[in-house]
Amino acid sequence: METQRIGLISDTHGLLRPEARFALNGVSRIIHAGDICNAKVLEQLEEIAPVIAVRGNNDRGDWAMALREKEVIEVDGVKIYVVHDLHELDIDPAAAGIKVVISGHSHKPSVKKEKGVLYVNPGSAGPRRFRLPISLAFLEVSNGVPKAELQTLEVD
Repeated sequence: METQRIGLISDTHGLLRPEARFALNGVSRIIHAGDICNAKVLEQLEEIAPVIAVRGNNDRGDWAMALREKEVIEVDGVKIYVVHDLHELDIDPAAAGIKVVISGHSHKPSVKKEKGVLYVNPGSAGPRRFRLPISLAFLEVSNGVPKAELQTLEVD
């Protein structure tokens, strides 16, 4: 099987930085974990790769209502659950056969594994909040095994 490299982004809040666009070049698809804040960001991401996005608490308007609050997708046999706010996780991922949970909301990038489930928060790639880094993440799925890595973006 071929390795799938998926770009993970969240909390762009209406700003798709050139550094994020550059970093996402070459991914097979992009998952946006919400707080997109305008349809133009999704259009710009679609120019890079197909996009799956969920609605965040700051996503409003007709374009946002077309997005679901949660998505479950499968990549090479790996089930991935996407939700904006991890506190709104309404299932037991391990019991449901979910291998990866992707969330945003906190703006704090993190990768951790619990009970065999990989939890990834790519952080915020939009306007800086407090002293948190500007970041995104990548999910690689190879032979049914998911791995994630965070990437801090060097921005002015």
